Amino acid sequence: MADILSLKESVLVYLDRSGGLKKLCENCKHFNGTQQTEAVYRFCIGVNPADVLELDPVLGDCVLHDPLKATALFQSVCFLAIKTLSLIEKIHMESQVNVILKFTHLPPFPEYTLDLSSFPRLCRPLRPVSMEGLVISMTRVTKYTQGARFLCTDDGCPCSTGFHHIRVHAPGATESATVRNDFSCMMCSSQLKEDVKFRVLGDKQLVELIHVKALDVLRGHEQSSMRYQSVTLFLRDELCNSMRIGRYYRVLGIPAHVHQWPNITWSVEANSVQPWEPVCDCKVSARFQELLKGTASSPWRFSAIVAHCFGLDVAPLGLYDTLKLSLLLSLVQTRIDEKDTFHNLDLLVVTTDTLILDRLMTYSLSLAYRGIRHQATGEMFACLSRDEHGAGTANIHAGSVLLATGGVCLLGDLSYYRKDKLDSIKSVMETRTLSVFIPGKKYGEDADQQLSFPVQCSFWAVTDSSRRSGRADCGALGAAEMGAVPAQLADAFGLVIECRDRVGEQALLAQTVHTLQHAVQSGKPHDPPCWEFSTEDYQELVAHAQGLQVELSPAAEKIIHGYYMASRRVRSQGQGVNMSVASIKLLISLAEAHCKLCLRTQVLEQDAVIAVLLCESSVSLKHGASALIIPPDPVFPCDLGDVDGLCKRDAALDELHQLILRFIYTNAPGADTYITEE
Repeated sequence: MADILSLKESVLVYLDRSGGLKKLCENCKHFNGTQQTEAVYRFCIGVNPADVLELDPVLGDCVLHDPLKATALFQSVCFLAIKTLSLIEKIHMESQVNVILKFTHLPPFPEYTLDLSSFPRLCRPLRPVSMEGLVISMTRVTKYTQGARFLCTDDGCPCSTGFHHIRVHAPGATESATVRNDFSCMMCSSQLKEDVKFRVLGDKQLVELIHVKALDVLRGHEQSSMRYQSVTLFLRDELCNSMRIGRYYRVLGIPAHVHQWPNITWSVEANSVQPWEPVCDCKVSARFQELLKGTASSPWRFSAIVAHCFGLDVAPLGLYDTLKLSLLLSLVQTRIDEKDTFHNLDLLVVTTDTLILDRLMTYSLSLAYRGIRHQATGEMFACLSRDEHGAGTANIHAGSVLLATGGVCLLGDLSYYRKDKLDSIKSVMETRTLSVFIPGKKYGEDADQQLSFPVQCSFWAVTDSSRRSGRADCGALGAAEMGAVPAQLADAFGLVIECRDRVGEQALLAQTVHTLQHAVQSGKPHDPPCWEFSTEDYQELVAHAQGLQVELSPAAEKIIHGYYMASRRVRSQGQGVNMSVASIKLLISLAEAHCKLCLRTQVLEQDAVIAVLLCESSVSLKHGASALIIPPDPVFPCDLGDVDGLCKRDAALDELHQLILRFIYTNAPGADTYITEE
């Protein structure tokens, strides 16, 4: 008894020092403001285990290893405080005080960490643990019983009135453990009956969490035989709707075995939830730093060599340089910033050889913050199932698009998609939201419900131009055949790249020789370039570039604004094409991405030139050429096999820079006030 009193005294001291008593008084004012008398009154109390251990090691050990006992101690102290200070007159029994201990953190030791990659198979005591993972599914918010009042059916028993029999929810308990009709009185053993008027309901939501490495199997590469098991979280009351599908979280919770005869399931009662992102302190490799110093004389050369030497395991040097640069720009620009704003760069590739390009895009997917390759047998958006944990409500499972949140979703060849699926992709890309319809009758609700989820991923896709689509507008000068892709869907993609072999049969021969050499002598470099970079080098470069904060320089802003105004005027008058606001967003996104890829923090005029060339090529492929006549492959107009090639490219880009300025000066109203003719 002396030990219990000592622990309660330590609880009181901790509540006083931490401000818990003051918060308790404020919460009691809220309950006094309502006229309704409830069976239980819920109080959330923040607990810092480190402070508790410093105050009383025994109490700290109890909080960390026997949370149910610690909760009872805090409950007793809170009840005494409420009665002593006359905070709530409607509370008569200690059992009416429902205390929830909210842990601020846990000690950073393995004993308090649950690694979802090595799922536990042994029985553990009910103690809090910390875990990090990715949300792959969640249910709608439903109701559960926080507490209930029971009365003895024997009128002569003292327990037939008052609040002697109160049951509250405990971690891991099912609804039947709180509310049933076979409870008996502790005093006379008569049957108890619930006083339904005093039942207190709360909100409940179920979430499935899985280790982030489990998504590696969806990148499209060969994986090990390891399998991952998800864990079910129970979110209650204020924690409901605190998690989103496809996002990372750090969760503190109490593992529990849920008994639902004849099965026993393992789940976690969430105690606190915080958004979490894997820490990636990537530095640019020494090879890229050396290259950066060697190309400092030109603002274009670093990104050119980086793209030229990219993906040599898939394609030989000199092929698909524009596509490689576009893939790197999309990887660098795809991110969620500190304000939870998503930045994306969608990419559609038009080609007659989808196999090699699909391999190149799959290889690039491994560099993404999160890369998901949509499988034909999988769900693209979301699917529903009935919850298996007793709630009976709809469980929403993430498809490829939601799983790719913050990264890239590779759709593959669009020629194999049905028209209804292509229409759905177009709608999702335009609105950046995903709607899920939940029929009420099927999932135990009175009314149907439609939920919306934000789509925060970049889309990559390939279309086979050899499959004729019968488009009426493909006869426009410079327009490309998009295969089975409708014009509206092509417009939804920010950037369209056409991969044409400039050297015809020589390119086919080079690709054939490259493939055969890698098949016979795997892992050995063939025809190595003057600069060699590993996949790890590119991973570090992309990760570092993603985190750079860049800003537009006045010169770059003028070129982007001038080109947008001039192109909008020329195309709307000559072709009837409406250059929407999305076009200027694309220009800014491309310029920022090129600036990041060059490891700069200020977007220069040269970055804006690259953005204009890529954007003009993309618009020309969709709607035909305009008054700004540029070569078929303006970003890589010549071979980069040596220093001579790099100098020729710089000279060609300088000429295109002047061409863009003249185009702006001629066609943009008022351009002469902010563009200096060079």
